[in-house]
Parts: sequence; C-alpha cells; structure tokens
Amino acid sequence: MIHYFKKAEEGKKTFLLLHGTGGDEMDLVPLANMVDKGNGILSIRGAVSENGMNRFFRRIAEGIFDEDDIRQRAGEISDFILEASEKYGFNPNDLIALGYSNGANMIAAMLLLKGGIFRQAILHHPMVPLSQVGDINLEGTSVFIGAGTNDPIVTGENSQRLYELLKGNGADAVISWFDKGHSLTKEEVLASREWLLSQT
Repeated sequence: MIHYFKKAEEGKKTFLLLHGTGGDEMDLVPLANMVDKGNGILSIRGAVSENGMNRFFRRIAEGIFDEDDIRQRAGEISDFILEASEKYGFNPNDLIALGYSNGANMIAAMLLLKGGIFRQAILHHPMVPLSQVGDINLEGTSVFIGAGTNDPIVTGENSQRLYELLKGNGADAVISWFDKGHSLTKEEVLASREWLLSQT
C-alpha cells in the first residue's frame, strides 16, 4: 500500500492516519503533529479510486456503501498494519487510529468487524459504515467522535447512532459536537487532543 511513515520518539505511540475522500497519505500529517508531534505516523493512501479521488472502499451512492468491499478492504488494511509493524518496528497494539470522513468510516468499520483492533481511535465526521454488525467486544477501546450539528453529509442522527453502537458494545466513547458542517476545524482537532491527553 502507498503510505508515509514517521518513527515515533522514544516512549511515544504511533498514529494510523486514514484520510477523507480525495485526500492522500500526507493530508492528515499536520493534524497528527498538532495532536502529538512526538508520536509516530503510519499514514495510508486509500486504494480505491472514485473519479480520480482516493477512497478506502467503494460506495454505491452518497452515503450508501459497498459493504462487501468494506469488509475486504478492512482485512487488507489490517494485514498491512502487521506487515508495517514488522518492517518499521512499532507495536501494532499501541496504534492510535485517526481518520476523517471516509477514513473515519473505515476505522469505525474495523472496530465493528474486529473488536479490540485499536485501543484508541479518533473519528472526525464518521457515519455508521455497516448495516449489520455481529457480536463484538469493544471493552478496553476508547473512541472520540467529532460530529457536526449541521453536517450536510452525515446527519446528527447517524453520528449519534454510531456513538451508541460503539458504546453499546463496550467502548469508552465520547461524542463532541461542532457547528462547522463537515469541515475539520482547529477547534475540533484541539478537542481531540485534549481527549487523547486525558487517556494517558
């Protein structure tokens, strides 16, 4: 997979970064550095192209996902994380997953498909990625959700449903609301930073 890697400082963890639709592996690097510049970074470019825009899985229409493709791509990313951890020498169990929009949806899907894959996750403007979810155990997993009160892509009801789905399966989840639509603002990034600091 096309990716960017930065080694963590001594004693620090590593971010897994998954960008939004049309982004690439460098998009969220400044954001990750704002949250904790000492952490390492494994940032992956989405392998699906939609009209020339990078994504992490196919969709049938706006807000309607190809769920078989989600499952396949989630498995591929999981495998790549293990390969990268061996190549670069980081602990895959200590990854902090951070995603925006399409990337946040993929991280949410990975949590719902393989409970415990990430102990900490920061999801900016995600939505419920799967219509059917099996029994999962998310105890020991902490999740920050940044949602928009007036997001034109993700309804407040959908954001709340994802929060309740994660929390209902054992995750220590919090949801913070912002009024800037689907945009990822400095205010939201700083809120996620405060949340992450509270976890350690």
